[in-house]
Amino acid sequence: MKIRTLVINAVIASLYVVVTSLLAFMSFGAIQFRVAEMLNHLAVFNKKYIIGIVGGVLISNFFFSTMVVYDLVFGVAHSLLSLLIMSGITRKITNVWIKMSINTLCFTLGSGLIAWELYLALQLPFWFSYFTVAIGELVVMGIGMPIMIYIDKKVHFNKQIEG
Repeated sequence: MKIRTLVINAVIASLYVVVTSLLAFMSFGAIQFRVAEMLNHLAVFNKKYIIGIVGGVLISNFFFSTMVVYDLVFGVAHSLLSLLIMSGITRKITNVWIKMSINTLCFTLGSGLIAWELYLALQLPFWFSYFTVAIGELVVMGIGMPIMIYIDKKVHFNKQIEG
């Protein structure tokens, strides 16, 4: 990995951690709106951003979660699997809106992993947790789509990272 790619991913991970820490009160639990999840859309522009995104999830869950072990396993798995599935599905798609919509759906449907975590860790009802976490994911990533497209027009995400 080239130094520039490594540094950009470190910045992405740092942004994810800062946003999650500042909004920790609404970033964890059965009803959550983790605003940093908007950064998941970076992988639509270049799959090399996956490293920074997953790194940010890992660090955030380690330092700010009250269920550290569960969040390190389930939260990181949710992000990594959702990003990899989206990357595979959208490989030949060029329309950014469609790719972001698929990304949003992957994360929303993948929220079942977080619901399972909440069931195992806190004995919360699976389907209620799935519904509330999925709604939070859908809202945050849906709102994130036009925001990330607007920012991309200014900074050109794909040109910032090599490959």
